[in-house]
This record gives sequence, structure tokens and C-alpha cells, in this order.
Amino acid sequence: MTDRLAHKLFLLAAVGWAALIYLLSDQPGLDVIPLFPGQDKVFHAVVFGVLGFLVLGTLHPETNGYSITQVLIAVGLTAFYGMLDEFHQSFVPGRTADTWDVVADVAGAMLGVYVLYTFVRLRSRNNLSG
Repeated sequence: MTDRLAHKLFLLAAVGWAALIYLLSDQPGLDVIPLFPGQDKVFHAVVFGVLGFLVLGTLHPETNGYSITQVLIAVGLTAFYGMLDEFHQSFVPGRTADTWDVVADVAGAMLGVYVLYTFVRLRSRNNLSG
């Protein structure tokens, strides 16, 4: 698979994942029995971690991996989408906007971006060394 195709697939996946987040956020509040305290924050972190991973994947890494600027762009875009998601939820019956959800979104975005950043950096070092 070419790098160009991979980046297009990452873009398609990121847009699709963002659309899924929107559709789920647009649902009226559901009565969900939590399995453990903070379950909703973990859910937010995982969902936005995947989005952060996908957003970073849309960018073209340099020879030795993604730059700090690219990492900040991916985290920033994902965090901004998390804020927009919470704003959107404030208009959905049975849903509310929660600052702590945004914090979980940003934490997840940072983790997802870190995973891809580390993977690509390690892969590029292995490719350079032999």
C-alpha cells in the first residue's frame, strides 16, 4: 500500500469516525447502568483516542516520524472536535455539556496520537538502521 493511499484511508476513517461520534452524540440521553465509576469518561477517552490516532494518520510524517507540530495539530483538531461535540450535546434533549467530558476527550486524543507517533517513530528508526 502506498503512503498516499494510506493517508487517504486514514482521512476517510477519521471523517467516518467523526460522523459516528456526531450521530451518537445526537441521540437523546440514555439510561445506562455504569459498570464502574467514571465509565463515561473512559468511553470519551477511548473514542477520542481513536479519532486522534486517525487524524494524525492523515498527516505525512517526516523521515524520522511525525514532528511535534504535526502532533500538536492532531491533538488540537481532535480536542476542538471534542469541544464542538459537547456544545452540540447541550442542544440535544436529555444530554448536557460537561467540561470533564472535554478533559477526557483531550486526554484520549493525546494518548491516541502518542500511540501512532511512537509506532511511526520506532518504525522509521528500524528502517533507517537497516
